[in-house]
Amino acid sequence: MAVIAHAQNAAAASGPRGRLMAAIQRMQENRARRAVYRQTVRELNALTTRDLDDLGISRSMITRLAHEAAWGSNR
Repeated sequence: MAVIAHAQNAAAASGPRGRLMAAIQRMQENRARRAVYRQTVRELNALTTRDLDDLGISRSMITRLAHEAAWGSNR
């Protein structure tokens, strides 16, 4: 029974509906990642320079750190 369900899911994923669902899922994931990026930038920018120095972060590193928080370091 599981094999049949898997075959049906694979067939559905290759059709127009499956491609549409995959595109919607990618859009939702990207939206969530952008939200993480914006929140990280907002929170780090809210810190004082002294707080950032205590963390070993310079202001020029904020966008890179936010990008890593949202998409990972290997992107």
